[in-house]
This record gives sequence, structure tokens and C-alpha cells, in this order.
Amino acid sequence: MKQYLDLCNRVLSEGVKKKDRTCTGTVSIFGYHMHFNLKDGFPLLTTKKLHVKPIIHELLWFIKGDTNIKYLNDHGVYIWDKWANKNGDLGPIYGKQWNFKNQLRTAVDNIKNNPDSRRIIVNSWNVKDLTSMALPPCHVLFQFYISNGELSLQMYQRSADIFLGLPFNIASYSLLLKMVAQVTNLKEGKFIHVLGDAHIYLNHLEQIQLQLTRSPKTLPIMKINSEVKSIFDFKYEDFELERYTPYPHIKGEVSV
Repeated sequence: MKQYLDLCNRVLSEGVKKKDRTCTGTVSIFGYHMHFNLKDGFPLLTTKKLHVKPIIHELLWFIKGDTNIKYLNDHGVYIWDKWANKNGDLGPIYGKQWNFKNQLRTAVDNIKNNPDSRRIIVNSWNVKDLTSMALPPCHVLFQFYISNGELSLQMYQRSADIFLGLPFNIASYSLLLKMVAQVTNLKEGKFIHVLGDAHIYLNHLEQIQLQLTRSPKTLPIMKINSEVKSIFDFKYEDFELERYTPYPHIKGEVSV
């Protein structure tokens, strides 16, 4: 995950201090690309330990179109609790949008039947719904691309919390790529991550500096149940992470 550490160094050396909605403050740059070739392993950060359970459950939650935290809480995942209302609802966030007019299903169908299309896109930034969302989408849009039997995915993220959120996002969309590649009988290509405002919160600077003292380790392997043939049929038990030997976890407070 040298790509991630390169981004950290870039923000620390070239970033500007900015105010933000949470009143925490950030150091920020605008416009950055990272490429992750899934042939090199599953891009789960090794310079601090990440828990894969919430990553998998959140992605399954998105895919099923759910926008209430009950499913997540029932499986011991609490990452969305700070934004939910008293009924556990978050409004029409990612899952609702991915399944709006069957966007996700249509994307998978086009990968199978119209692979040269330049319109294989899933868009979460539904302008009419933004004011009803507990949190407007940070990862806004993703597009699939097929070449020489390989499936790649590019995602645009308008706002990236480099310490807490970004490693989670990298793993989540890489996993989505693996899942879609399997159900469309394609090889895994690249996950391309495009960032708008890439920032480090001021209360995460020490944590980032600690990671920069650690050398990246060999990436783990994510195995998926090969019998699953539909993107909507995956369960948590269909995933197994192997050979993950990260440095210890580093704690950081989320800015709400």
C-alpha cells in the first residue's frame, strides 16, 4: 500500500489548512489518483490493522438497498450510528441510490451483455435526495471498464478522510470489483481511486506520522465463495481473508 503512504506524504508536504463542517480542521489537497492492481493482492492497509467485518457488512448492506442501521447493528457494526435518527434511518443514502431504477443490476447486466459500453455507471449523487440524506455521499460515482477479459472499476470520491475513511473505501470498492468480476465471469483488473478533497484531520496528524514510520507489508488475499453467481446473493460467510499480518491498530476519533 505504498500508494496510500505516498498520498499521506503528499498531503503533509503540499496540503493547505482548511476549515471544515465538523470544526476539526484539516490539511488538504485537491485532485489525486491511486491505482490498485488486484493481481498484487487485496488492498487492505497493512501499516495499521483494519477490521474487515464492517467493510464486508457495509458493502452487503449497500447492495441490498438498506438504509437503516438495524442490519449493521445486528451484526456488530456501528459505523453509521452517529448519523442515524432515533429510528435508525439514514435517509436515501448509498443503498437506496445504487438500487434506484436498478442502477446496480443494470450495470452488471451491461457488463455481461454490452461490455464496450461507456455508460456502465452507478451514481449515488442524486440531487433531489441530498437534503433528505443523513450524510451526502462521499464516494459519489463508480464506473466499470472491460478490456481483454478483465474488469476494472474507477470511483470518484468528492471528500476523503485519509486516516479513518479512505483505507475503508479502498478495501470496499476493491471487494465490490472482485464480486462483480466473479458474477460476470471476468478476471479482476484494477481499482482506480480518484479523489477530490483529500484531507487529514488535524487530530489525526500523529497517527499518520506513525504510519509513515512503518514499511508496507505483503498484501493479504481475499477469497470469495465461487459458487455465488449473483451480486445480490452474497453473504458474509462467503468471504475469507488470508495472510493478513498488519501492524497494530491505531485509534482515531471520527469527526461528525
